[in-house]
Amino acid sequence: MKLKPKPLKPGDTIGIIAPSGPSTREKLDKGVQILVNMGFRVVLGESVFHKRGYLAGEDHIRLKDIHQMFRDKNVQGIVCMRGGDGAGRLLDRIDYDTIAKNPKVFVGYSDITALHIAFLQEAKLITFHGPMVTSDMIEESFDGYSKEAFIKAVSWEKPLGELKNPDREEMKTMVEGRAYGEIVGGNLALISSTMGTAFELDTRGKLLFIEDIHEGVYRIDRMLNQLLLAGKLQEASGIIIGEFIDYEPENPEDSLTLENVIHDLIVPLNKPTVMGWKCGHGKHKLTIPLGVKGELNALDRQIRIVESATQ
Repeated sequence: MKLKPKPLKPGDTIGIIAPSGPSTREKLDKGVQILVNMGFRVVLGESVFHKRGYLAGEDHIRLKDIHQMFRDKNVQGIVCMRGGDGAGRLLDRIDYDTIAKNPKVFVGYSDITALHIAFLQEAKLITFHGPMVTSDMIEESFDGYSKEAFIKAVSWEKPLGELKNPDREEMKTMVEGRAYGEIVGGNLALISSTMGTAFELDTRGKLLFIEDIHEGVYRIDRMLNQLLLAGKLQEASGIIIGEFIDYEPENPEDSLTLENVIHDLIVPLNKPTVMGWKCGHGKHKLTIPLGVKGELNALDRQIRIVESATQ
């Protein structure tokens, strides 16, 4: 049975942790103020103040923060400071019983995909692929579409229904049809990194969502082919392609396009597939619950959440 966190409400306390990379105090302060302005109290984990190269401190510091924030009865939700690198180092040392005994809203994306996968599969916890404190909550754009999507996702006790792109931006149908299943996935590189491990993403009968940034087309090709060889694309009920940012080659004449790769590796599977969902590293981003049931209508380019993410 899946575990659903309690919805957040004004006055609740959000804990901020850094399971991956470091940031600056200036950015942290700006992000904290945004959360305070939204009506939340904020507590900071030790990891947000540490830096060890590309990591937010030693592994044991980042691991301790995860456990402490989930155990703390005064903390109702957890939002990651940023992505980067390093969350995958912690997967085999996390106490998943602690996570399961203390279900609460957990938000992040990018490198945090590793934790989303592990929390869902090992602790059965529904989590949220959404904006992070120093990556997104210091930008003016968070005052609009992204902010509203965040609040709605973490505070509603009913299914979110259709999740639409901003400004009527249309998705593109790659393969027609309807598909149902739990929404799983996130960052393509992180999904790929779980292959062959105890935390390998389970896509059987699920809607697979993927997005990424700073990965060239040939690298996207390689990672999708890895998922294909592992049977992950074939096992999914449908595929939702989010935003891919900064992937364009310097010399287009020497490269395939992203759509070429999708047509080569995904379209032949005849799974309902759409491309261009505004969820990922782009300026505007949806907050989507992972682990809840969704419906994909690829012909009409609609994605609906048909199960509540909180209770």
